[in-house]
Amino acid sequence: MPSRYQDFHLQPLAGEWREGSSDKLRPVLNPYSGEELVSIRLANSEDLDKAYRMAQATQQEWANRAPSERSGVLFRAVSIFDERKDEIIDWLIRESGSTRLKAMVEWGSARAITQEAASMPARAHGYTMASDIPGKENLVYRRPLGVVGVISPWNFPLHLSQRSVAPALALGNAVVIKPASDTPVTGGLLLARILEEAGLPAGVLSVVVGAGSDIGDDFVAHPTPALISFTGSTPVGKNIGRIATGGDYIKKVALELGGNSPFVVLDDADIEQAAKAAVFGKFLHQGQICMAINRIIVDQSRYDEFAAAFVAQVKTLRVGDPSDIETAIGPIINQSQLEGLQKKIADAKAQGATVLLEGEVSGQVLPPHVFGDVTPDMKLSAEEIFGPIAGIQKARDEQHALELANGTEFGLSSAVFSGDPERGLSFARKVRAGMTHVNDMPVNDEAALPFGGEKNSGLGRFNGDWAIEEFSTVQWVSVQRTPRQYPF
Repeated sequence: MPSRYQDFHLQPLAGEWREGSSDKLRPVLNPYSGEELVSIRLANSEDLDKAYRMAQATQQEWANRAPSERSGVLFRAVSIFDERKDEIIDWLIRESGSTRLKAMVEWGSARAITQEAASMPARAHGYTMASDIPGKENLVYRRPLGVVGVISPWNFPLHLSQRSVAPALALGNAVVIKPASDTPVTGGLLLARILEEAGLPAGVLSVVVGAGSDIGDDFVAHPTPALISFTGSTPVGKNIGRIATGGDYIKKVALELGGNSPFVVLDDADIEQAAKAAVFGKFLHQGQICMAINRIIVDQSRYDEFAAAFVAQVKTLRVGDPSDIETAIGPIINQSQLEGLQKKIADAKAQGATVLLEGEVSGQVLPPHVFGDVTPDMKLSAEEIFGPIAGIQKARDEQHALELANGTEFGLSSAVFSGDPERGLSFARKVRAGMTHVNDMPVNDEAALPFGGEKNSGLGRFNGDWAIEEFSTVQWVSVQRTPRQYPF
């Protein structure tokens, strides 16, 4: 067994593991126990500038490496994911409050996108194209963007960093990561150690742990990055888009933003199976997932049956210590998020939703809350919940269910249950979302399949060939093989 990684108070900044240069210290806390895991001296704008400049200086040499060399680094990273599986999972549990099951899922997702990315250097195809001009040869080359800036969230920190980092590196880019303040280790520092051990050259990847209020705008506005990949809330994503396209240096953005996922149960659905899927799709990681079910929409003829089955299933969930494999509901990430969820519960009661299940807060653990008779105008329906609170609403019929499903500014993931798969497929194709799953829950992510949203849920697609498109660009080069005749 390899010895555990150490010194997470240091950051890989411009090719050197060191402390940040600001005068601010950030304690990283276990959200379940309150234990301080590490204290990090934050980076400032000067550190950020040095990281970007070093990334720019090292990127071309990395891009010039043979595709098999870049692939080799990522394949070795996959092996390290396997060797350090328990260590990685332990960090996810302790830093992000992941239950053991969720941490295992996240480890698997991050490993899978690393393995998928390892094949990308050989899949970055160019083209030759015919020309209407006699004697001209047209060549379309695929090339790296240069430097990619990655801003990742706290809920799936390892995977939601790696799904940008691994493809970007595979295609010959250098990367600078700004992880979420709650999860700097699993959101960046741990990945940097893994990739360093795998043979990634120093300086090609930097991790800048700093407060968004101090370096957030500079991270986006800096002249070096050609692309900003951001996963997080829609308001922050809109601001990133504004800075990226409205400043002195225009750059691409890949934005995976908020969601308001509908889970539709039609009148011919298998209720027991739908209830089981809804419980998992709602309460995995305490509902702190962008794809998590936000609105359960049930045909009125099956409403009572579904509500009873759903509540019965929720009552079986174990709540408490996330390190216990039997635990389904662990802690909320921080006190601020917990207070926000408690406000959502109070609002739901005040707006007339029926309490079907509730419980008392213990530390930062909020037990499942279930509300019935939810209407589209209630905050529980209109806003992203991001916690273990479920609301169930009635639909008059299939058309009304579709109207309710589409009645949101968001369009990330979604699901529909029907006893007839073809009916479910027909319904799914009418849902305005980047992803819709028939007879399954909306929390799905496969490394080779397109992940992303519509409307205010974001721009661009991650994974597979779609990641190749996002993290590279094309250049048209023409060669005039014979002298061209010009009109003047």
